[in-house]
Amino acid sequence: MAIAASVGALPCIPVIDLRYEKLESFLTQEVKRLEQIYSVAQNHYGMGTLKIGDFLSRRWLKRNNNSYLDEIDLVHIIAPHEGAYMLNLSYEWSCTTCTDADPNGAGNRMLRTLDWPLDGLGRNLIVLRRKTPAGDYWDVTWPGFVGIVTAMAPGRFSAAINQPPMRLWTSSYWSDWIINRSKVWLQRALPPSHLLRKTFDNCRNYSEAKQMLTETPLAIPAFFSLSGIESDESCLIERTEKNAIVHKGPTTCANHWQNPANRSWARGHESNERLNAMNKTRNCPGLDFSWLKSPILNETTRVSVTANAATDVLLVQGWEFDGAATRPLVLVESSSSFF
Repeated sequence: MAIAASVGALPCIPVIDLRYEKLESFLTQEVKRLEQIYSVAQNHYGMGTLKIGDFLSRRWLKRNNNSYLDEIDLVHIIAPHEGAYMLNLSYEWSCTTCTDADPNGAGNRMLRTLDWPLDGLGRNLIVLRRKTPAGDYWDVTWPGFVGIVTAMAPGRFSAAINQPPMRLWTSSYWSDWIINRSKVWLQRALPPSHLLRKTFDNCRNYSEAKQMLTETPLAIPAFFSLSGIESDESCLIERTEKNAIVHKGPTTCANHWQNPANRSWARGHESNERLNAMNKTRNCPGLDFSWLKSPILNETTRVSVTANAATDVLLVQGWEFDGAATRPLVLVESSSSFF
């Protein structure tokens, strides 16, 4: 995979501290990034799909008394056009994640990539500092996205979502997509990214996070990788809407079930190959992305993360189809630096 520019020429990832800045002010300041992301979404899905998706998504969120609907309403007001509700419920990406004792000797480490074939997500990546009664945490995200897919809470835990394969009902992929989405419409539980946001907002430690991610009903299946502050404190939680299979760490997760119980469509780019590659490279020492190799790194990779909640270290970089899109960002609790 070619690198499009030298590291020194790449932009930095913005770090926004929401402890001292109101959400409305933050979104207004980031309207340019919002416009870029929504323009890509419009080209990818079409304006008609975004309008219909927004109508149905907001109706579903309101019916379920979703606790984050007010925030999405605010995004809708500030965003340049339709898409706020639909994009906040989008769940069409793939990932590779692992958790294990940090080879540098302290705590447990999570390695993570997120793949999504939407241009611009890598270069518009941001990191938010959120404050909650359970403690502060770093949210690796984009302007206008209310849920959480990757985050680290210093002194508590790190966690990320991977998407399972889509359930197979017929011989047609698109028929099954409609069937699965119809089943989601009947659900009243939280979508996975909102459950992970609730976990970071409310859970004070690894044990509480594990319980919440294991027992809370879900609107759609998800994989949760959870990494605590003790070297042996990690697990992979494979979730259906009401049930959970918990794999004790060390763990590696891509986009297929560890013990497949149902037939399903393949998810993402070379899921088994990415998992095997992560198993081979997961013990790379050092605070860098030396573990990030093909096929873990591919044309759809948009985010890479290394997180250790025990040492309070978070390493983040954005990617596009042609290579690195940002400089690597290193956050150490209240300080930050770029390579």
